[in-house]
This record gives sequence, structure tokens and C-alpha cells, in this order.
Amino acid sequence: MQSQEKLAREIRSLAAERKAVILAHNYQRGEIQDVADFTGDSLGLSQAAASADAKVIVFCGVHFMAESAAILSPEKTVLLPRLDAGCPMADMITAEGLLKAREENPGVPVVTYVNSSAAVKAVSDICCTSANAVKVTKSTGAKKVFLAPDRNLAQWVAKNTEQEIIWWNGFCPSHERLTVEDVKKARAENPGAPFLAHPECRPEVVNLADEVFSTSGMIRWCKNSTAETVIIGTEEGILHQLKKDSPKKFFVLASQKLFCPNMKLTTLEDVLEALEKMENVVFVKEDVRVRAEKTLRKMIEAGRD
Repeated sequence: MQSQEKLAREIRSLAAERKAVILAHNYQRGEIQDVADFTGDSLGLSQAAASADAKVIVFCGVHFMAESAAILSPEKTVLLPRLDAGCPMADMITAEGLLKAREENPGVPVVTYVNSSAAVKAVSDICCTSANAVKVTKSTGAKKVFLAPDRNLAQWVAKNTEQEIIWWNGFCPSHERLTVEDVKKARAENPGAPFLAHPECRPEVVNLADEVFSTSGMIRWCKNSTAETVIIGTEEGILHQLKKDSPKKFFVLASQKLFCPNMKLTTLEDVLEALEKMENVVFVKEDVRVRAEKTLRKMIEAGRD
């Protein structure tokens, strides 16, 4: 079995040969984040890939993320090292299901979280991320808005806008596992430490948070904060970057249950094999891609300051 250092060198060498850019989500294994050209949240990574001078995108994340890269970079080859790396939340909604919901709510604009399939994005009005969901929802100018597929993100938006928000009943199993009791226990063990929550957490957990952020927002806040100890309410993979940025600070995971098995499927061996064989290509049908791209581009425009 090769050492991680040797695998990383081989990956970087082959990536240069293939003119490939390697992307790693903040929830990936630490060694995967370390070998990547860019780390971050799903949409930020896809945007970085779209502007990168590369022919190949190796997306170390889950399927919907690779799809987003393929939507925004149709001229590039997008590889997903593990095709079985899916997202339970994204699987909780289908294009057919969303179309039915639209029929039941005529005239109500649909804001869809990027944690969704290309097919679902294609039948939406605009996409959002956890960072810009409130801003995007307000940008619709509608009195009533339908958010899909995350009920928890939708309820966070509802708290922060005067619009009426209705939602699809989906959720992230990893974030859903974090409970009020978990947070209270972490706070009792770390008195005075701020608690940061991701808006995919349950509303009652989000209500306990000192700050509510996307993964990128958490990383920025922790880097600039004077807090010596911070309680983190999102998937444990984020701790890798937090510790790299702030080695003198102490980061406490609010619960050991904050673990996504899909995000941990990808190994260095998988990345190397994907580059060697140029297999596991993620492709989005052109008619779907064009419609999905419009929702992503509208989001990017609405999210600009």
C-alpha cells in the first residue's frame, strides 16, 4: 500500500499532465483537501473550476456537486472519483415531484438549494446556497416562495424574511442528527465558547446558535474571531481546514454524529484511479443542462452585492 505522500505526489503529477484541476469540498477527508487545488463549498468550487485554465475537473465531493460543475463547464470533462458518493437530501426530491408541487402552488416561485440534482434545478426558477438563501429568496420579490428540498434551510429563511415560505419536506440526515441536548452538553463542557450552526440543522438547534453560517462562512468567521474555543455545528470534515487556519484555537464538534459517510467515500487511491483511467465522467444532458444553468446563473447574479 502506497503512502499518502507518494499518492499525493502521483496525483499532482498526473493532474498536471491531464491539465486537470482538483476540487475538494470542506467535508472531504483531510488528505483529499490537502491534495486539491481548491477547497470550499460546492458552488464556490464549481465557479472556481469554470474559471480555471483546465481541461479536466476532478470533483471530490458528491454527485450533485459534480453535476453543478458539468452544468457550468460543459466544455470540460468532469470526473467524480466515486460515482456512489450521493446525497440523501438531493435524493429526497425528483423533478416530477417538484413539478407536481408547482402545480399545487400556481404562480409561486421555486427557489431550489444547490444540494439537488440537475433535473430538479432544471424545473426550478432560481437556485440558492446556504450562504445566500435569504438574499436569493428576497430577490424574487414574491409574497410567497417555495423552497426545496431542505425544510430546515427553508425555516431559517422564513425567520429572516417577511415573505411567506412554504417548503419541500427534505433534510440532511447528518445535520438532522444534531440535537438540542448535544449542543447544551457541548456548551456545558466548554463554558463561554460560541456555538456556530449550519442552517441545515434543526430549527431548535439553529435557535441556540451564536452565529449561523455556511461552511465557508464558518471558516471565515473562525479565522477572524478572537474566540479561543469554538463549538462547530456542521459535518466534521470542516475541522481540517479550521485547524490549518487557526492552529492555536480549539474546535469542538457539537456531536460526533455530525458525520457524512458519502463525503468520506473518496480516497486518494480513488482520485489517482480517476485520473489514470479518465472514467467516472459526470454528464448532464444538454436540454437539462441549459435549463439548470439558467437557475444557477440567476442565483449568481442575485447573490452579488
